[in-house]
Amino acid sequence: MHIGLDARLTYYTHGGIAHYIRRLLQALQAVDQENRYLVLQSHKHSETLAAGANFQRANCWTPAHHRLERWTLTVEVARLRLDVLHSPDFIPPAGGARAIVITVHDLNFLREPEHLTEESRRYYADQIMWAVDRANHIIAVSQATRTELIERTGVAAEKIHVVPEAADPAFRPLPPAEVAAALARYGLAPGYLLFVGTLEPRKNIPGLLRAYRHLLDDYGLDPPLVLAGRRGWLDEDIERTELELGLVRCVRHLETVADADLPALYNGAALHVLASFYEGFGLPALEAMACGTPTVVSNRGALPEVVGDAGLQASPDDPAELAAALARALSDTGLRAELRARGLGRASGFTWEAAARQTLAIYSLCVSSS
Repeated sequence: MHIGLDARLTYYTHGGIAHYIRRLLQALQAVDQENRYLVLQSHKHSETLAAGANFQRANCWTPAHHRLERWTLTVEVARLRLDVLHSPDFIPPAGGARAIVITVHDLNFLREPEHLTEESRRYYADQIMWAVDRANHIIAVSQATRTELIERTGVAAEKIHVVPEAADPAFRPLPPAEVAAALARYGLAPGYLLFVGTLEPRKNIPGLLRAYRHLLDDYGLDPPLVLAGRRGWLDEDIERTELELGLVRCVRHLETVADADLPALYNGAALHVLASFYEGFGLPALEAMACGTPTVVSNRGALPEVVGDAGLQASPDDPAELAAALARALSDTGLRAELRARGLGRASGFTWEAAARQTLAIYSLCVSSS
């Protein structure tokens, strides 16, 4: 097969879907030495992601998320003579390849449009129906996303395949000395509550702050709360809530954490918490479990599916319920040990090798049915 993987987004951003692209590409390079791959990258991107005898780079001039990319990317792709083109950011070109595969990570832009900027709402909402109809096969990163795709777009169930993400192998239990050295660079000591992710509305940071206030007032527990992630869009409510609740001195903001330090940051936490209103997968919860850190997550979206019985769950709409779950995990050492063991076991069941092999099978399905 001659396969194209659209990696243009990696020039513009690092986390989220760009992270998915990088990890999937690395895993495909490890498991597939037979098929030919072209990695589509921005012509401005100095880093070359293709690393293998059967992987080559193809420069593209069309920027990711450009309003005309359906058509301009079609022109660029047509010359490549691809059997399959995989669009991990779910918006494929109008043509140019024999078959199209897209990955849908979540449908937050349809579920909670108020959590996006007007520009983002317009960009995504206008394209999802077209994209799922255009694709020959669709990868959903969770069963929750697959179900919602069927319900909201009416796409045929047989077109959708669930291929979960995985934590990078770097996320694992680390020696205490290594953890302490990394934490010292950020002025931290072990034992804090940790959130990892972009500070955007669907992450429910104000709700987490209210739960933290309950933790201080109702349970007398006062571990520092560390918010590790860049500020996103519509984030003004976070600072306002911190001020209203008198939490400015209790909350640490780490807007920039080196990738190499992130596993240590998870290792040093007493608990990881992800109280999102919605997640299409919830990779930080999986990363925490892979590090042996107990996690408390919301009972929405794909988080129950990812965490299973290896973490505690609470409603993101009820700060008191979330605080009770945090207090229980902080106070019960036996429960913490049990959650650690369960989390390590559950995280080991998610691998990028498995994701790459499942994705490769979908590419083959495209060719055999076209």
